[in-house]
Amino acid sequence: MAEIPFFFLWLANPLRVGAVSASSPALANAITAEITPASAPIIELGPGTGVFTRALIARGVPEERLVLIEQGADFARNLQRKFPRARVLRMDATRLKDIDLFDGERAGAVVSGLPLLLMPRRKVMAVLRSAFERLRPEGAFYQFTYRARSPVSHHVLERLGLTAVRFGEMRANVPPASVYRICRSPARAPGPCLS
Repeated sequence: MAEIPFFFLWLANPLRVGAVSASSPALANAITAEITPASAPIIELGPGTGVFTRALIARGVPEERLVLIEQGADFARNLQRKFPRARVLRMDATRLKDIDLFDGERAGAVVSGLPLLLMPRRKVMAVLRSAFERLRPEGAFYQFTYRARSPVSHHVLERLGLTAVRFGEMRANVPPASVYRICRSPARAPGPCLS
């Protein structure tokens, strides 16, 4: 999907698309830096053009071990064409808890391109609750943001028993972005927050 169509999709629905241009390959490398084939299966939320999906596959995650959750019809069709062995589901990410994605197996990581900063607090909480129900106890939720602090408020993190750690920054991305790892708080997880 070229930049101009992406821009028009943003213009038509800025709260759903969340950015005026697609994420850069540099940001994709940063957000997937800690993910290995052992992290599979992986859930990707809001994959858009598939730049993070390509980075996950380049890191050795088998395409068939990916579930891509995309609400936008145009993006979902494009993702199915580009990644035919991945499972593409056109749905709201808050409904993850209602679907068995990997025949009972829990994911090792969630990679999110969702515009959490533009969502109401209750929806952010619903997305995180659903995602963590599908993650292994030591699993991590990876999120990027265009602002200087965590994309999830301290209040939401505390209420859900989560912690957020910034581990990457991409100034080359337009606009510049930071990458966060969100995990269960140490008291709630059996081990360190690793993918």
